Amino acid sequence: MLFVFAVIVAALVLFATEALPVDVTAIAVMVALMLAEPVTVLATDLGLLAEPVYVLHQAGDGISPLDRGLSGFASTATITVLAMFILSDGVQRTGIVQILGAKIASLTGDSETRQLSATVGLVAPISGFINNTAAVAILLPMVTDIAHKGKLSPSKLLLPLSYASMFGGMLTLIGTSTNILASQLSAELLGRPFSMFEFTQLGIIVTIVGTIYLLTVGRYLVPSRIPAEEDLTEEFEMGEYLTEVVVREDSPLIGQTVEEALRVSEFDVDIVQLVREKRTFLEPFGQKTIRAGDVFAIRTGRDTLVDLLDVEGLDVIPEVEVGEAELEAANERKNLVEVVVAPGSSLIGETLVSTSFRQRYDATVLALRHGQELYRQRMDHVKLRIGDTLLVQATPDSIDRLNRNNDFIVAQEVERPDFRRSKIPVAVGIVAAVVGVAALTPIHIVISALGGALAMVLTGCLRPSELYDAVQWDVVFLLAGVIPLGVALQETGGADLLAELFVMGAGSVLTAGGGLAVVLGLMYLVTALLTNIISNNASVVLMIPVAIETAQQLNANAFAFVLAVTFAASTAFMTPVGYQTNLLVYGPGGYRFTDYLRVGAPLQAVFAVVTTLGIAYFWGLAPA
Repeated sequence: MLFVFAVIVAALVLFATEALPVDVTAIAVMVALMLAEPVTVLATDLGLLAEPVYVLHQAGDGISPLDRGLSGFASTATITVLAMFILSDGVQRTGIVQILGAKIASLTGDSETRQLSATVGLVAPISGFINNTAAVAILLPMVTDIAHKGKLSPSKLLLPLSYASMFGGMLTLIGTSTNILASQLSAELLGRPFSMFEFTQLGIIVTIVGTIYLLTVGRYLVPSRIPAEEDLTEEFEMGEYLTEVVVREDSPLIGQTVEEALRVSEFDVDIVQLVREKRTFLEPFGQKTIRAGDVFAIRTGRDTLVDLLDVEGLDVIPEVEVGEAELEAANERKNLVEVVVAPGSSLIGETLVSTSFRQRYDATVLALRHGQELYRQRMDHVKLRIGDTLLVQATPDSIDRLNRNNDFIVAQEVERPDFRRSKIPVAVGIVAAVVGVAALTPIHIVISALGGALAMVLTGCLRPSELYDAVQWDVVFLLAGVIPLGVALQETGGADLLAELFVMGAGSVLTAGGGLAVVLGLMYLVTALLTNIISNNASVVLMIPVAIETAQQLNANAFAFVLAVTFAASTAFMTPVGYQTNLLVYGPGGYRFTDYLRVGAPLQAVFAVVTTLGIAYFWGLAPA
């Protein structure tokens, strides 16, 4: 038990600090649990320990600890979540969500109430049927455009977008990976999984309450961190960092290629575009030879510019302010966009240099925003994280490639000619069939979901080569890694001990006249606080065994306690790290860490009351 608690503490620290990616931490947990027995058996044989440490099974129970340790990869929850990612991607590639978004956006105008209502009213129901992280990723460009066109700060809409996707995910079993994992744990420990619409009635109430909060109290608490500007260079405050210079006749750069000049330069500078003989060139122009009279739009700081002019033989072109209009002049289509680092992106933990971003994507990064931090110089070695926003200058073709790349979300609406709009009825029909089969027949959700994923390929909604890109593998490995932790907590008696401690704490509540509903509310709050620090899936794995043991010790309805943990873990509003959707809007919204606490804490408190009362009403607190 002590060993398991030590692993849990180490995992909590790593989850909270993000010293390692959460999926790597989860796999490390799994490996540590599987190593415990063989290493301590060897130590016992050498006389270093009195007896081996068993954490994944009881000695002599006939079940291999290896099988228990790898059970996360064979878990129905893991496979179901994997299949749901594929289903979500199949729907996304038809463009139906974007079409719905565009129709709704055309009705919002410059009314903040209508914009906010459209954002919440669209993402919440969609999140009940496709993965809520995917729903936010799809709708983020639409919401950003609505804000810019309506002269509203995008910050006013993006946090509500994240929150609404979370409580919308509680409408059905498949709304979040957390629901699916909780259902499996409930089936294993109580013999009662969730049905497809098990908690839909409470999910509807929570969604209505959450929507009212965001349209009233939340509306005034959400800050305007990003200026309400249509000009992206003004939004990123690039005025002092963009300049036009001309190459003098005596410049040492003449005869060098642009790529050579940048490579050997000791200055923090990027060439954004080249103007030669009234023609404007964007990346890739690395192989063009520099000539006298060439005009470059460059990104650099004022101090660096002074040194650069002297050393490289350049002159500033006076009375020219480089803004979005100048940077967009090269093409009729957009070539200046915001790009968000997506969940599961291969760039997470990397830098612009280590990824060779400029060469790899034929694009120039002008600025980088992480939350409230804004980098406009010396950003080449900043490690990228989920939700980081890059201001990118590139040709329309390069932007199209970025838009099709699952590593990024282009935060402005870009025309996608590759949407498979003819497949919209097919994709929607497949998702409806998956839901219907799982809800109305004895067929398990994992079989229904896998069948739907297969149908997406057979009907042409997805190509076989797109299957692997559709899956957020970090979530899959996170699930596979933390599931054995719940097994170890149960097998070693750790869940019993934690439940006893919780019951001791709750005893004073009961003694003071508080009922089981108050204890259930405390279970919700403990889980919510834990989820806001670590992964939602990890908190479910840790808290559901404790919740069941607590209910049994109090002679209460264990299923009600499982539901409280599930709702609390799926609605983490108070920190950006509590849920992936919060991280996804962190950079584009320019939020501060405290913004989540200010807006999310009252909502979390309201949900604690509503969820507790709803569970008590619909499922009861007396033992089943």
